[in-house]
Amino acid sequence: PNLKPVCDTFGIPFEVFPITHENKLQQEHREIELLKGKHEVDMVVLARYMQVKTQGFLNEFPNRILNIHHSFLPAFTGAKPYRAAHDRGVKLIGATAHYATDDLDEGPIIEQDVIRVSHRDDIESLQLKGQILERNVLVRALEAHLDERVILHNTKCVVFGD
Repeated sequence: PNLKPVCDTFGIPFEVFPITHENKLQQEHREIELLKGKHEVDMVVLARYMQVKTQGFLNEFPNRILNIHHSFLPAFTGAKPYRAAHDRGVKLIGATAHYATDDLDEGPIIEQDVIRVSHRDDIESLQLKGQILERNVLVRALEAHLDERVILHNTKCVVFGD
């Protein structure tokens, strides 16, 4: 909901589909109807989406659902990975963009990046640096996909240069 003003600024439709265990299939069906029917969407990006999409949803957009997240997985899972990483004194933080699969955060990787951090970085600094990395990685992954520079081979992506 906090991105609605951004969408409004650019005239982009904004929808919210609250999902619970009980309504997940019904909500995903509504999402598919909206995305494929009304808006004719070609690509789906899951940013800060903390759930696994069903195989039925994934089948509607084969190799066209991109997920972006920090690269602390599997070491620092949960709602506060930057706090956990800070508490452990990490030296690198990163971001990963991959195609979504029915295994959480296990899809073929399209793009990644890392930066060095130090003891001087507090949690907020780590989060800011991580958010910048995630944006940059997402843009590069989307560009590669949209420019048709990605070939999916088994569980890997071969990504060709510009």
